[in-house]
Amino acid sequence: QVQLVESGGGSVQAGGSLRLACAASGYTYSSLYLGWFRQAPGKEREGVAVVYTGGGRTVYADSVKGRFTISRDNDKNTVYLQMNSLKPEDTAMYYCAAKIAGSTWSAGPLSQRPYNYWGQGTQVTVSS
Repeated sequence: QVQLVESGGGSVQAGGSLRLACAASGYTYSSLYLGWFRQAPGKEREGVAVVYTGGGRTVYADSVKGRFTISRDNDKNTVYLQMNSLKPEDTAMYYCAAKIAGSTWSAGPLSQRPYNYWGQGTQVTVSS
């Protein structure tokens, strides 16, 4: 069983930065695909960024490319989301998700369907 605990959310003005962290436990960390998703009120959950098991491949949603960076620290079993140039439309609950390597990719990496494990979420609020 994989446990995921997010931290680092908060309130910031437009143009500011935040860094989210997600600590993973309960499974071999290097065997996990890790992603960040977000859900704004009244909207569906959407994929933001994913980092593959080796850390060498990342995937981003078009809306965050060039502003957000996902990274993983295999020594600390933690995945990060550095968010720069934040916009009010980035306001959402942000969730960390994990998929075990070798399990079926039932959809693309930015779809929530392949991910079996989710954190409790951390709120990000960007004011204009």
